[in-house]
Amino acid sequence: MTNSKKSKQEKSAMGKGALQHAAGGEIHQSVEGEHPPLTTNQGVAIADNQNSLRANAKGPTLLEDFMLREKITHFDHERIPERVVHARGTGVHGFFELTDSLAQYTTARILTEVGEKTPVFTRLSTVAGGAGSIDTPRDVRGFAVKFYTKEGNWDLVGNNIPVFFIQDAIKFPDIIHAVKMEPDRGFPQSSTAHDTFWDFINHSPESMHMIMWIMSDRTIPRSLRMIEGFGVHSFRLLNDNGESTFVKFHWRPKLGLQSTIWDETVKIAGADQDYHRRDMFEAVTSGNFPEWEFAVQLFTEEEAAEFPFDHLDPTKLIPEELVPLKVIGRMVLDRWPSNFFAETEQVAYCPANIVPGLDFSNDPLLQGRLFSYLDTQLSRLGSPNFQQIPINSPKCPFGNQQRDGHMQMAPQAGQVAYEPNSLSKISPRETPHGFHSAAITETGGKGRIRAESFADHYSQARQFYISQTAYEQAHLASALVFELSRVTNHVREAMVGHLRHIAEDLAQRVATGLGLEKMPAAPVAAAPVQDLPPSPALQIIGKMKDTLMGRDIGILIADGSDGKVINKIKKAITDTGAGVKIIAPKVGGAMLADGSMLPADKQLAGAPSVLFDAVAIILSDEGAEMLSMDSAAIQFVQDAFSHLKAIAVDNGGQALLDIANVGLDAGIVDINDHDAFITAAKTRQWDREQYVRVLA
Repeated sequence: MTNSKKSKQEKSAMGKGALQHAAGGEIHQSVEGEHPPLTTNQGVAIADNQNSLRANAKGPTLLEDFMLREKITHFDHERIPERVVHARGTGVHGFFELTDSLAQYTTARILTEVGEKTPVFTRLSTVAGGAGSIDTPRDVRGFAVKFYTKEGNWDLVGNNIPVFFIQDAIKFPDIIHAVKMEPDRGFPQSSTAHDTFWDFINHSPESMHMIMWIMSDRTIPRSLRMIEGFGVHSFRLLNDNGESTFVKFHWRPKLGLQSTIWDETVKIAGADQDYHRRDMFEAVTSGNFPEWEFAVQLFTEEEAAEFPFDHLDPTKLIPEELVPLKVIGRMVLDRWPSNFFAETEQVAYCPANIVPGLDFSNDPLLQGRLFSYLDTQLSRLGSPNFQQIPINSPKCPFGNQQRDGHMQMAPQAGQVAYEPNSLSKISPRETPHGFHSAAITETGGKGRIRAESFADHYSQARQFYISQTAYEQAHLASALVFELSRVTNHVREAMVGHLRHIAEDLAQRVATGLGLEKMPAAPVAAAPVQDLPPSPALQIIGKMKDTLMGRDIGILIADGSDGKVINKIKKAITDTGAGVKIIAPKVGGAMLADGSMLPADKQLAGAPSVLFDAVAIILSDEGAEMLSMDSAAIQFVQDAFSHLKAIAVDNGGQALLDIANVGLDAGIVDINDHDAFITAAKTRQWDREQYVRVLA
């Protein structure tokens, strides 16, 4: 065969995905229509790429699992120096204060010493996008807290969603590869609306619960100050007697939950790509410190055995109605980093960083994370001495016999570098008061196995959906239609089949939105779908707080606006704890009716209404006429109405609404009725939505 002919044939085969290349080795040709074997980098065929090697069906993951270690090690080292996931983050210093002791359950001093304030550094992030991506995609938000405790650093590394896509860490590289930019084209950035993501989900029914959360409004938050945080996994607390209690950790925002409308989210991305980071920066630097309650769910092994699910399955949550949350403390973020790179970028979180009195569960995703995060930090920060970077260093005394290494900045003095020894009376030694693991007996045959109790993939997904308000269900269905409309037909149809196990009405709404001619068959479920009771705690709308604290109101003015009216509405708003921004056609401000000049905080073209939680429009007749010729002003009021926001108007403001063909409802109030405006601004005008957009 000539080189030219061979090249053409090889290229043709590559186009069909028929070739596998081994670096430095031969090209392995598969028979057309058959898949070549999946192998390790050493060429060893892999029989099970779905499960890590475990001591038994519900036991810990074994270190000897060379396939898991090779796969995750390669994944952890894919990018340098940017994080592979959670690349775009916002970090803030603060403190944690314990308000209720857990001394009955744990010896961890951070959870027993009431009133003690422990320094923390919290990093909130998106997952899928790179460091230069936008703040507001539909995406999970990372929620990682480093506690600088008296007994060492404790890293609680979680998300704003209490469950995850996968049950076993060996699948983590696969889900991230699927959600990231498609490797042959380098897009889309920070988006799940593409083939590879949904193809993976279609083949991973265990992801269905997570999909309900991602397609809900939880993943388009109004602010990082208004998201919940979850430790995701079950952990253990150990008391003085060595007795173990399971625990799940929760963060609940003082400002309550709030999300955006999808159309609003898209427009925010265009108006301010740093919307969440800027919002957090302005809140912290102005003294409006974000705060979260810290709560736990406590339960025993015996209680867990009675749950209608396996709490060690990271695709499951424990409903608050089943195990109520116990609030034990609060976190306040009160200091912005002095240098973004030195702190927010270089901070290294590792779930394996725990303190005496805490321990791990056998959650197989957690077990893999205990290895993966440290390996990732070694790659990203380039040295085993990354803990010497100030943001990562404990604030308690620490010392050991580890020596040298790249970037060693704290050379230890003395003759010995080992333990025990008889040559030094001051070198660190092990102590009976140090860390102890829970004494858990493990039995059974090792193997690449998954517990039968992990087989139910649809029941909690159904529970989540039926727990939402009608508005939230419509948003979720519409999000699915949008995402699936952008993928290949067979993947689209297969996903609707999965939805039939969750809720037939949801599947029908999505199928109708996609224009499917007939309903696809549902795949065979690995376990019967249970009818779990609704959990109102899973809503957003039902958990919104009756407050304007932390919100921003925009007041649109122009030449001739009434200064007295502006001052009165501004005072009424600021008295609630909300912020006010004055918006005018020119950044210099506007000449008011009394001849005074009122400076503007924002210029109209650069401050669309999507950046505010409610708006007031105060205009003279001439000002309204002038703004009627400005497309930015027309869009300002149309978007405020379309995004279900409260709008306060005077006569000129109403004239602008009329010109923009904006209708009337209970959310549009007279500028002088401050109480009505404040009440309407605390929420969205949900009943308006049926008149402004078509939802699935």
